[in-house]
Amino acid sequence: MSTAILTGAPVPGSSLESDLRSLGFDVCTAAEADETTKLLVAAPADERVAVVDTRFVGHLHALRLALTDPRFAAAAVPGALAVQPEARPALNRALAVGGPGPDALAAALDREGTAVQRPELGSLIAAVPSDPQTRHEARAAVAAVDDEAVRLRTAVKSRDGFFTTYCISPYSRYIARWCARRGLTPNQVTTASLLTALIAAGCAATGTRAGYVAAGVLLLCSFVLDCTDGQLARYSLQYSTLGAWLDATFDRAKEYAYYAGLALGAAHGGDDVWVLALGAMVLQTGRHVVDFSFNEANHDATSNTSPTAALSDKLDSVGWTVWVRRMIVLPIGERWAMIAVLTAVTTPRIVFYALLIGCALAACYTTAGRVLRSLTRRATRTDRAAQALADLADSGPIARIAGRLVRGPRGALPVIAFLGGAAVVTTSLLAPVGSWWPAVAAAVYAVCAGAAVSRPLKGPLDWLVPPVFRAAEYLTILVLAARSDVNEAVPAAFGLVSAVAYHHYDTVYRIRGGTGAPPRWLVRTVGGHEGRTLVVAVLAALLTAQSTGNSGFTVALTVLAVAVALVVVTESIRFWVSSGAPAVHDEGEPA
Repeated sequence: MSTAILTGAPVPGSSLESDLRSLGFDVCTAAEADETTKLLVAAPADERVAVVDTRFVGHLHALRLALTDPRFAAAAVPGALAVQPEARPALNRALAVGGPGPDALAAALDREGTAVQRPELGSLIAAVPSDPQTRHEARAAVAAVDDEAVRLRTAVKSRDGFFTTYCISPYSRYIARWCARRGLTPNQVTTASLLTALIAAGCAATGTRAGYVAAGVLLLCSFVLDCTDGQLARYSLQYSTLGAWLDATFDRAKEYAYYAGLALGAAHGGDDVWVLALGAMVLQTGRHVVDFSFNEANHDATSNTSPTAALSDKLDSVGWTVWVRRMIVLPIGERWAMIAVLTAVTTPRIVFYALLIGCALAACYTTAGRVLRSLTRRATRTDRAAQALADLADSGPIARIAGRLVRGPRGALPVIAFLGGAAVVTTSLLAPVGSWWPAVAAAVYAVCAGAAVSRPLKGPLDWLVPPVFRAAEYLTILVLAARSDVNEAVPAAFGLVSAVAYHHYDTVYRIRGGTGAPPRWLVRTVGGHEGRTLVVAVLAALLTAQSTGNSGFTVALTVLAVAVALVVVTESIRFWVSSGAPAVHDEGEPA
């Protein structure tokens, strides 16, 4: 429930009360200051309350932005203030030192230390005219601007990819409005997008040309819905931490399920592309981890400047270079469009070759730019950033014990992580199949991983540590499965990497949502990145020798994948359904 209190003498001809009711508020009127105070104090503590001056003149969407956005404890525009339940105690204290009017209360909340969000209105009007002339002028200004057009325009991401901006958003915003008017929620649209993509993956798995064409069309439809859910959230201000998490994790589930569908379809035609499918998943996940890690490392860095960043800002101000730089990183819109078109007209193998080449070039471009920024900036990273990187590292019991015994030198932590990861991947690639050398290298990697996180990750390039860990684990699983010559080992490895990647994405979105990393018991239970790498290396040594048959390694990888998936997905669902985390809206990867 939400209560809005109109303060002051009624204004003839005002539609303010009906506007507030249309926004879902129960409306009370208080002509006197004392009456306003009594109504605010009497409102249930678990309700959102709003105070609106009866003289308010402005667009309905300006009121909506101030009064209904769930992300902020308090928000205001001139003449209107809304306070969420968590800030009600601060509002009661503000009543004692400020007047009961919305502007006075907002100022008192600011002085009291409660941040009051003041949304950017742009061309929207929100004013409290003091005389008939200014009221007439304000109403004329309101009539001159179509707030529904503004609402539709601002439903689209402020920064998006070329394909989405020019091929999707011009009409998907109207789909978002259609959904809003029928009471659909962003999470329902997100789920519809997932189901559409899964059907597309099923079509691709048929291995027929008709199936591939249908898969490409459905994948594009899924992407339209994927854009629509975020636009619906912005249009109707239906933000939630759960929604941001669903949007992000479902994006990965859709993309990786589609990779699996393509691999199954190719198998029907006698072409085994599972290694390419797993390689594409590893590369795409690695790109995201680089993004996450770099952003968390610099989330609240001080003195955060560099010549590289200045050059980037300059290029972003030069027309066509903006679109070139956005397209070269192959964001999800361009990536899915490429996949859809190539699926329809070529073969799965060509799709994966194009995807691997494009993503590799994009990864080199973005990672090189971030390394240059890190080397040229003078930044002091905070304890919060160091803790976020430590959480993203996903270190298990072995690495934690090793870290207490072996201290890595400052400034060399990413080098240690890289050397350990390179050792286990290279050994897995070159050692004889069934050899114990990969297991030995995995043990060395575990020690190096411990040394790499033995100190706070505050160095200029320490944000590279989590991406190196992800690459080492995923590539080791890929290489050992691909070289095993065991039937269905690579599809089983695909399942294992999918389960582990889900855990890593879940960790990212817990941190982004301000709720911290997953509990330590979960990381211990699934072994940490170094523990899983060691287990897979040992299983490969035990189960890929010629004398042990051809199915043991596949069964072991499948059991491990199912066990990891059950633990991390169950805990993830429990957390996101019951956490009560504050509402957020994460723009995520540019569409």
